Amino acid sequence: MSKPKSTAKRLYAREPGRDFWVFGYGSLMWNPGFDYAERRVGMLRGYHRSFCIYSHQYRGTPEKPGLVLGLDRGGCCRGVVYRVHAHSADEAWQNLWEREMNRATYHPRHVHVATDQGTVAALAFVVRREHPQYAGKLPLDTLATCVIQGTGGRGTCREYLANTVKHLDELGLTDGPLHDLLKLVEKRCIGSDWETPVKT
Repeated sequence: MSKPKSTAKRLYAREPGRDFWVFGYGSLMWNPGFDYAERRVGMLRGYHRSFCIYSHQYRGTPEKPGLVLGLDRGGCCRGVVYRVHAHSADEAWQNLWEREMNRATYHPRHVHVATDQGTVAALAFVVRREHPQYAGKLPLDTLATCVIQGTGGRGTCREYLANTVKHLDELGLTDGPLHDLLKLVEKRCIGSDWETPVKT
């Protein structure tokens, strides 16, 4: 049985009065939503980035679910690790918790992220495979269908995918499955009024 969110928050709370690091692999890369003192590209081993969570609220609905990214077991993931200064840590921590834990689809985890300046201990939000919205590994065509149909309170799933790929490209990072998915989505949308949306 999973621990209540309040218990998990205490278990994974940062050390008061200290900076902390958080790992971003999806929208946190291009829309962190908090102030940070330092940003590095980093490699997390043991997990990979995957569209493995059905979205019924932010990027879809229960009738037409979209997908959002999660860190799933196995492989490795390149992303961005942020150092949050102690003076803004309380606000950043609260924002992160409300954003990532409100649907209980993630476990907070202490991880180690390798960067060019050394390895840092960071917080990461890892998918809960036991959650009913966990999609697992879907075929590429099914992924594209969910991305194309998904629209929710934070916009379209297509925008989410396009922004993630755009910012991976800007960082010089390659994620073959995500790039392949975007190509298929764009191909299937040829002739529609959709253009690849990106957030700068």
